[in-house]
Amino acid sequence: MSSAADSANPGGFQAFVDALDYPVHIVTTAVDGERAGCLVGFAGQCSIHPARFVVWISKANHTHRVAARARFVAVHLVPPGHGLAELFGSATGDEVDKFATAAWIPGPGGVPLLSGVPAWFVGQVLDRADWGDHTGFLLDPITARNDPAHATALTYRDVRGVEPGHPA
Repeated sequence: MSSAADSANPGGFQAFVDALDYPVHIVTTAVDGERAGCLVGFAGQCSIHPARFVVWISKANHTHRVAARARFVAVHLVPPGHGLAELFGSATGDEVDKFATAAWIPGPGGVPLLSGVPAWFVGQVLDRADWGDHTGFLLDPITARNDPAHATALTYRDVRGVEPGHPA
């Protein structure tokens, strides 16, 4: 639905979005031994009591196809300047095994937990919602690890130059 403001300034929304700088995350998941992971720009806490988090994954991604069948998803903070953002943002799991070069350990349900990140949590998938070119995955956090001494997170502006493995 558009409004008079949209008609008067069609670039207004894009200008608003361009002014934002929010954290990016790496999402990982696994089903039946198939691992997947990607860099995501849309994610956030959506409830306090009970604790809930939602992450949106592009339908074009290999990770989406695996997460659509998964019971668990891990969400990782990525420190600035970390090579993981390039690996998980510009390579596609359709062509590359990202986990062959990334250090990780198995978590609940075999979900890959990346080493060298300041924080991560694993959430049980409670719901999936189709929201345009992305699917929202509603997560119930079941376990987490946090290193407060290194909790600076990579942001959207930090990764604007990363060429995506798939179009959004």
